[in-house]
Amino acid sequence: MEKKTIITAAATLVVGLVIGYFVFGGTSTPSEEEHVHTKTTDAQGEEIWTCSMHPQIRQPEPGDCPICGMTLIPADGNANSDPMVFEMTEDAIKIANIQTTKIGGASSSSIDMEAGLKLSGKIQANETTSASIVSHIPGRIEKLFVSFTGEKVSKGKKIATIYSANLITAQKELIEAHKVKEVNPKLFEATKNKLKYWKITDTQIDNILSEGKVMETFNIYADYSGVVQELKVSVGDHLMEGGVLFKVQNLNKLWVLFDVYEDQLPLVKIGDVISFTTPSVANKVFDAKVSFIDPVINPTTRTAAVRLQINNNKQLLKPEMFVKGVLQTASSSNQTNTQAVVVPKTAILWTGERSVVYIKLPNTTVPSFEFREVQLGSAIGGSYIVLDGLASGDEVVTNGAFVIDASAQLNNQTSMMNRNLLGAVADETTEEEIPNYTAEASGQFRTQLEAVTNQYLKVKDAFVATDATIAIADAKSLQQQLSKVDMKLVKGDGHMYWMKQMKIIKEKAQEIIDTEDVEKQRKAFDLLSMAIINSNKAFGVSTQTYYVQYCPMAIDDDGSFWLSADEKVKNPYFGDQMLGCGEVKETLSK
Repeated sequence: MEKKTIITAAATLVVGLVIGYFVFGGTSTPSEEEHVHTKTTDAQGEEIWTCSMHPQIRQPEPGDCPICGMTLIPADGNANSDPMVFEMTEDAIKIANIQTTKIGGASSSSIDMEAGLKLSGKIQANETTSASIVSHIPGRIEKLFVSFTGEKVSKGKKIATIYSANLITAQKELIEAHKVKEVNPKLFEATKNKLKYWKITDTQIDNILSEGKVMETFNIYADYSGVVQELKVSVGDHLMEGGVLFKVQNLNKLWVLFDVYEDQLPLVKIGDVISFTTPSVANKVFDAKVSFIDPVINPTTRTAAVRLQINNNKQLLKPEMFVKGVLQTASSSNQTNTQAVVVPKTAILWTGERSVVYIKLPNTTVPSFEFREVQLGSAIGGSYIVLDGLASGDEVVTNGAFVIDASAQLNNQTSMMNRNLLGAVADETTEEEIPNYTAEASGQFRTQLEAVTNQYLKVKDAFVATDATIAIADAKSLQQQLSKVDMKLVKGDGHMYWMKQMKIIKEKAQEIIDTEDVEKQRKAFDLLSMAIINSNKAFGVSTQTYYVQYCPMAIDDDGSFWLSADEKVKNPYFGDQMLGCGEVKETLSK
């Protein structure tokens, strides 16, 4: 499933979840006995308020849920604060139809690895053994000795007779030149070579000279052997020199083409042996080696063609025959005695190179689901082999994972789009993988984003000068510029991505405004910078050129990035103390 479809489905399910609550869960008013809560307080002793449908919401005062708009209630004393764990009530789980499955180890034989990779395909003609039989003589076809498609032609076989006025003239010139051969031998050789150029043999030339008369027609002989695929001429047709009479295909060597899905391609290598059968040749198994793997994936079928070459001297196989094959892969022979952890395909959320599942945690008062990245191996039927990230006995969400992930994203918890958002410092090892949404953003949006970026640069300059007061003023201007951005100018998945980045920019700018401690401001500036950088990378730069710069000593030696319009480094985290500390990591331009 494409990424755009995933986000659309997730958004639909989240909306359905909210609507479902009001339809099914909000028709009656629960009694006070049904909603007895143990009040929770934070470190300062203040009461915590949450949402009955979204327990991950935790606020220090009553109000409305930012996700569904419901009135907040006092939180139970058992809420989980782990950003990797998302909590849901039993009612929400029922409405969203969340389903889980315990996974376990499966022997290789039980997942049909020993049988190898099953493939389907068909026989095709070998493109390297096709040829066109042409006339080397310009003239009119008098007779054809090959008259229908599918007829076999052998090399050297007489295939046509042609009348050529040009050839008659050339023969007359040869006879006359032969008479003066002793006087002008070069003229004789020239006229003789002219006939040879038209593929007239020495024997035919000798016959013309010995008889001293012109031959009115000449025979054309096949240069190749094969089956006639296409008949290009009829009796009476006039051909130019090099005109095609027939197209022939040699069927002694054929290609066998199998369709291999992209997730199965790692199992196939050049030189692997595939055994195959065809219904047209009963009780016969053919073997051939993989000689070519198509470098391009078919965008419609999501498959690549894997080609074998096979000898067909007995003519048992014919082009367009359907075949079924089995590939004995190295992995199938080496894993017959191993235990493989497998997970249903419905549990997987795709995020490029990495994949995500949600694990239901055992022994929790509130149903809790943990975000987990996994490394997948080959696809086996309706499951994937798990190379890393899951263990036998884990209970994975197999239906409704999109709902959980979308809700976690809206709550700014770890999700497919929010891997590095919570507490992750943007260093060289944890830098977020930025999607490309340039096609989903208009030029007007990029112009507005550039205005936001330029205001951000003023905030950066304030920290270069270590001036907390100016930083506060510029952060307020940044929020004002941010409010002018029309989010409707970004469509599809890019809209969701901008919503996340916009939220970070707004929140971190506010943190800068709320304190006069420049070091606290700089910590907020760290994540603010990443949101600005991510936005410019994802949506593209309008007109200016920016430089992504990095200092490994910033933020207590954890390192941090920032954006600059000047290639020369001016460190916003240390100011005059270490103004030149850092380096340019990347250049962003139109």
